[in-house]
Amino acid sequence: MGRGEGGSVPHDRAAARSFRESLLAMLGIGLVNMLVALDQTVVSTALPSIVADLKGADYYAWIASVYLLASVVSVPIFGRLGDYFGRKGFVIASITTFTFASALCGLAPNVQMLVFARVLQGVGGGMMVGTAFASIPDLFPDLHARVRWQVVMAGSYGIATAAGPFLGGFLSAVYGWRATFLVNLPVGLAGLYCVIRYLPRVEQRGSRRTTIDWAGAALLSILLGSVQMAIERLPNRGLTFSTLTLVALAVGTCVLLYQWEKRHAHPILPIDLFADRNLVRLFVLSFAAGFAMFSLLFFTPLLLQTGVGMTPQAAGIAVTPLPVCLALGSLANTRIVTRLRAPMTIVTVGFALIGAGCIGATMLGGTSSHGLSAASMAAAGVGLGFIFNNLNVFAQELSGPERFGITTALIQSTRMVGGMLGTATIGTLVSRSLAHVVASAGQGSLADDRVAVVHAVHVGFVIDVVVACGALLCARRIVGVHLRPSVSVRQWE
Repeated sequence: MGRGEGGSVPHDRAAARSFRESLLAMLGIGLVNMLVALDQTVVSTALPSIVADLKGADYYAWIASVYLLASVVSVPIFGRLGDYFGRKGFVIASITTFTFASALCGLAPNVQMLVFARVLQGVGGGMMVGTAFASIPDLFPDLHARVRWQVVMAGSYGIATAAGPFLGGFLSAVYGWRATFLVNLPVGLAGLYCVIRYLPRVEQRGSRRTTIDWAGAALLSILLGSVQMAIERLPNRGLTFSTLTLVALAVGTCVLLYQWEKRHAHPILPIDLFADRNLVRLFVLSFAAGFAMFSLLFFTPLLLQTGVGMTPQAAGIAVTPLPVCLALGSLANTRIVTRLRAPMTIVTVGFALIGAGCIGATMLGGTSSHGLSAASMAAAGVGLGFIFNNLNVFAQELSGPERFGITTALIQSTRMVGGMLGTATIGTLVSRSLAHVVASAGQGSLADDRVAVVHAVHVGFVIDVVVACGALLCARRIVGVHLRPSVSVRQWE
């Protein structure tokens, strides 16, 4: 081929350079995703060591809950701000905030300072989730290419989730609990370099004339905060006056938020998004997927320890097929969904697999085999791999480029709220079952306690099955979602 044939050599070089820069930008976003997943699993393993060393047993729940509260509140707010003012600056700020807060956590001299740093870390984590995920369509406008590159996100999440509990235990035992926070520094700095250097700055239309909806942001924060606090109180305190007050606050704030946002020119939460029934159904599916995933991750180890007699370490390893197969399912998804005329079919299959995994989990007991546990977790993991990335892509396609941020943030937020409600539901069942044993027997024996826990967790997993079946029916009602390729469909192949 000669040099005079249309300048193909310079064009090929430019395409190769663009591909390399997009790859490195995705590597940075993948590292950001890994940071968020690591923090959810590494720190939870180290919590007993943290409160013992800092003598802060009274703050045990706070160390975990304040991060979650700050994160849940931050996700939709920064997702929407990214739509208005561009995402690159917020992604850089999120990594900087999260990494700096991780250093503060690792160096905290007392538990009060640690709690403050965890709040700051939660804001950084929420900003990451709200903006980094929405940066992917900025890199890959073509839907087919976007689905393929979502594997990076799924792979980083699966690796971090699978390795997190082991890494947290190892770092705590060998280097001390502070290492579980300081390990974020090299990962954060690497991600920060890739994002600053290679993530493009996409200008958003109307960003210069947009006013920030501070009142809407405040109302949304109160709404999400009261929901999160009510869900956290439910397992331990039940429907007490304080819990019901939080529920009433959430309902009242929801009404005020709706009335305010429908009149605001640039709302932080566009109310007309909820007029699209398909989008609302995708939010419901994300809620259902989070409900099932987190309840399986948190309570399958408890079931295996009490019902099967596994050690805590063995029970933790037994759950590993779920995050591993989540990544494998996402990899298979990229090969399947782009070839389907009705892409929602694979989401339906995903919820069927989750339901099958939950049914298998209800059969775990004293005589069940380790193979049943592995198969159940693997089925649920593959099902989740068929769901998570697709929900992001489908929601972005339905909402349009001007609302990528808030739509992606709402998908993430509903998943988090679903996860909180799933764990709270089974936690409440376990607490009530143990209380019933103590009340009926006067002083429950260890055997009675084990039976009560196993029964409660089984009932919880039955609820997961019902949720998965409902989501399956909901997925079948979604129509009009198509992966329409653009002229650049082969650019990344």
